[in-house]
Amino acid sequence: MQLDTIDLNILTLLQQNGRISNQDLAEQVFLSPSSCLRRVRILEEEGIISRYSALLSPEKLGLELDVFVQVTMRRDVESWHENFMQALQNYPEVVGSYIITGDANYLLRVKARNLKHYSAFVLEKLYKIPGVQDIRSNIVLQAIKETYELPRELLRDA
Repeated sequence: MQLDTIDLNILTLLQQNGRISNQDLAEQVFLSPSSCLRRVRILEEEGIISRYSALLSPEKLGLELDVFVQVTMRRDVESWHENFMQALQNYPEVVGSYIITGDANYLLRVKARNLKHYSAFVLEKLYKIPGVQDIRSNIVLQAIKETYELPRELLRDA
């Protein structure tokens, strides 16, 4: 789907406030409410807008620890990849998981209440997955930049 300036404006505004009314959105992108709603529905149907959600504050909810975890697997264990992917689905602490290049096979983002909770997660869950060879933890001391918005500059060639 080729995005025009109005589509980009809609996407930018919805990323900033997913609860904006269609009326307010239409006014800000200079469309009638019906035209605006039609465009938003097309963006949803095309999968460009995949869902709407609320961003929660982990700290305010008692999740003090944010950890990036590199996991290296033993490749001589049968179905190591499938077993690992399946196990992650059962661990609420894992809020992001990625197959990566480099020395490790996976990068996980883990949220935990505190160091004791994280330690229990590693020892009682992560290390028990068949094929896990090495775990390297990087505890976030301070977030410098963190956003879930896709910058408009990157959307121009979509």
